[in-house]
Amino acid sequence: MKTLTKFVFENEGGKKMKKFVLLLILVGFLAGGCSNSEEVKQDHVDEGPSEGFREEGMPIVEEEIDLRFFARRSPVNSPYQDMQMFQEYEEMTNMNIEWDDVPQDGFAERKNLEFSSGELPDVFYKSDISQLEAVEYGSSGILIPLEELLEEYAPNLTALYEEYPEIKASITAPDGHIYALPALITLNAARTDKIWINKTWLDNLGLKEPTNPDELIEVLTAFRDNDPNGNGEQDEVPMTFRNWGQLMNSMAGSWGLVNQMGYQLNIKDDQVNIWMTDDRLKEYLQFLNKLYTEGLMDRGIFTQEESIFVGNMTAGKVGIFWNQTTDAFNDVKEHYIGMSPIVGPHGDQLHPSSPIARDFGTFAITSANEYPQETMRWIDHFFSEEGSIFFRYGVEGETFEYDEEGNPQYLGSVSGEKIGQFTPWPGGGSPQLVTEKNASAINPPEAQEAQGKLDPYLPEAVYGAPIFDEDTTKEVEQLRQDIDMYYQESTAKFITGDLSFEKWEEYVATLENMGLDRLEEIYQEAYDLNYK
Repeated sequence: MKTLTKFVFENEGGKKMKKFVLLLILVGFLAGGCSNSEEVKQDHVDEGPSEGFREEGMPIVEEEIDLRFFARRSPVNSPYQDMQMFQEYEEMTNMNIEWDDVPQDGFAERKNLEFSSGELPDVFYKSDISQLEAVEYGSSGILIPLEELLEEYAPNLTALYEEYPEIKASITAPDGHIYALPALITLNAARTDKIWINKTWLDNLGLKEPTNPDELIEVLTAFRDNDPNGNGEQDEVPMTFRNWGQLMNSMAGSWGLVNQMGYQLNIKDDQVNIWMTDDRLKEYLQFLNKLYTEGLMDRGIFTQEESIFVGNMTAGKVGIFWNQTTDAFNDVKEHYIGMSPIVGPHGDQLHPSSPIARDFGTFAITSANEYPQETMRWIDHFFSEEGSIFFRYGVEGETFEYDEEGNPQYLGSVSGEKIGQFTPWPGGGSPQLVTEKNASAINPPEAQEAQGKLDPYLPEAVYGAPIFDEDTTKEVEQLRQDIDMYYQESTAKFITGDLSFEKWEEYVATLENMGLDRLEEIYQEAYDLNYK
């Protein structure tokens, strides 16, 4: 393999030949012929940008260049080549994109084929690259390191990384390289589920917003028994949740429990604590058990379809629920207001939030790409204010306009389903920047007012899931496979009463025997490496 590579490079210096070399190398690598991953690395970065490249302004290049992007297409998206925003951007940049956008169903299999076929695209876009894939394909040379390109050709992303240091830490692999870019959500309101309470029901019953567990039980009991909607039937749902995960996160902060590093752990004084066996969790589960057994929460949360949850919201049949914004219950939103998290029995009043670096692996450049500098400039524009508005709203005067306060607003003819026809952001997982300026479509005044009730109680920083090396990832996955399943099944049974709290010590011992201490040790090492 080494001899072949050396021969081709000594006799052919062109970039076309390098693609041929890459194909030969990948075939050998995948067949087990290369033991040293460095042999498959191709570094186009050192060659510098193409002639006619512009470091600022548009177009990015004087003469047209072509790139092939492999992408996931959500059900709400039109084919990317037909999207008005991308067509406009091709004109602006002089960079023509050949889109291979694969429907969401079956996408994972197609992505694996792209990585293994030897015919790499130039870019993986909205492709859900996992932390393990970033490490695996980055260390083998299939994905190129991005940190130097970011520093030299991505002023918008660099500025965001400097403002929020936790971003860079959460996307840097153990070898010190960055192989994939995330979506960045700087707006708190786009990273939290609001707590919505039916103000009309409160007023009808002469009640106030609950501020602690006892008051919450009092309000929910009144919602259950006192016919707050006035129809003479006991058809109200006092409280509901989307699923088990939302239920567990919803009020855990009132017992001092939040999720950090993408897992059930707290960080205090630089110490990581997985709280699956904590007595605070036991207290929280006992509270949820009381709500469940007394019919104060929806008993269908462990089995119901998403459509049932959404339908209850839409119909205004719920007293309290958690949702990011008002889109699902626009017709009844005048009945709801946001509320603050309750103060727990130990004085805690935290509310969960996702990290700023959300949707890991939305954008990666491969070693087949002959224009990495140009490609980095291409994506960096979408992380500027102008570019982020363009990405989310399209073309001014055709799909959006600015209101009197200077905020972008979709034109009246642009409904929810039409947005996915001219931009890929609906459906999630896009490389994008969400800010207060560009988020009016998902952050109406009601949602922002509700967010104001939560802002004082958000964690000071939310750390994203760490990137482990391949061996550690395999160990973590092996540990978590049993631990996570047992934790989910047991907590659900504690809540429903199918598992007595007299079995708590047995539950704790089982988790410890599954290797919980070792898992905590791994997360501690990751925290010390990335954040300390």
